[in-house]
Amino acid sequence: MSKNCALCPVSCGQDRTKRAGYCGADNKISIAKYGLHPYEEPCISYKNGSGTVFFSGCSLRCAFCQNYEISRARVGEAADEKRLAAIFAELEEAGAENINLVTGAHYVPQIAAAFEIYRPKIPVVYNTHAYEKLDALALIDRYIDVYLPDLKYFSPKISARYTGRSDYFEYASAAVAFMAKRKPDIRGGKMYAGCIVRHLVLPLCTDDSVKIIEWFSALRSPAYFSLMGQYTPHGEIGDLPELKRRITPREYAKAKNALVRCGVENAFVQELAAADEKYIPDFSEKNGLF
Repeated sequence: MSKNCALCPVSCGQDRTKRAGYCGADNKISIAKYGLHPYEEPCISYKNGSGTVFFSGCSLRCAFCQNYEISRARVGEAADEKRLAAIFAELEEAGAENINLVTGAHYVPQIAAAFEIYRPKIPVVYNTHAYEKLDALALIDRYIDVYLPDLKYFSPKISARYTGRSDYFEYASAAVAFMAKRKPDIRGGKMYAGCIVRHLVLPLCTDDSVKIIEWFSALRSPAYFSLMGQYTPHGEIGDLPELKRRITPREYAKAKNALVRCGVENAFVQELAAADEKYIPDFSEKNGLF
């Protein structure tokens, strides 16, 4: 995969042993930050916080990404599989409720190798934009307890406008359907296994949100759904005027009403107050526990 990379749907064919692929990553792991994160869903952060590892680079690269600095691989420190395994152990020792792998799809072979070195005794969460190939997910699946995919776009026009990838839903829907089969195990308010499908409502995109909710409902899976209203203008959106504001209460209500209409009962619904930059990690500081 590293010498003629086809790990993600972009299939850029880059020799990642010599230079970075479309995702911005070469064959070495790059970690932007790691630490105990309190702002995930309650059953993920639970009491002590989720042991989050933010990987640098991304194969989707949404224009408005709140983690823009790391999705463009502008920050990050190189690490090998032994170092990543040591980070797993460090987070576990710090009291993390789980190991949360954030946007690690372009490092799946290296992450799998790290788990062969050290297998945490706490749940492992795979936190992804869902623009994934099924064979890559199959490679990592046996190490994962909880899937946490974003299902971002239904419309090819919208995904092309914000990511340049018109085939997003084609791949993401198949990936989410695979992940959503994971049977949930929630005890005492903490998720030990399962899947939570996230969706961020965007300005002027509520029809798209409704279609995603309808698709998820028709899936009839045991997965939970997490509706998010935290959109905050960020990234390179100069040519995207509709993204220069937060969503309105009316827009969010439309998405919430769709959850009720479609009978989605196992759901988390974020408050609009979460649309605040204070919840975005600071990636300008030196890598390490935050």
